[in-house]
Amino acid sequence: MEERRPYRRLYREKKGRMITGLCQGIGEYFAIDPVIVRLVALLLLVSPVGFGTLLLYFIFSIVVPRRPQSTAP
Repeated sequence: MEERRPYRRLYREKKGRMITGLCQGIGEYFAIDPVIVRLVALLLLVSPVGFGTLLLYFIFSIVVPRRPQSTAP
């Protein structure tokens, strides 16, 4: 019988965010340190594809939803 994995979804994180929480959410989604995601984004930003990186960052900041607040006591 096959094992079912829990459904994962990409969210922008409010906890630990710098600007929009997108890098924090990507780090959590892929289970890597968000500092690494931020460094890669910064390196891409200063590379020749910097404008595209900035454009994608703002598009994803609009498209990716914020993590819903938990209502657990």
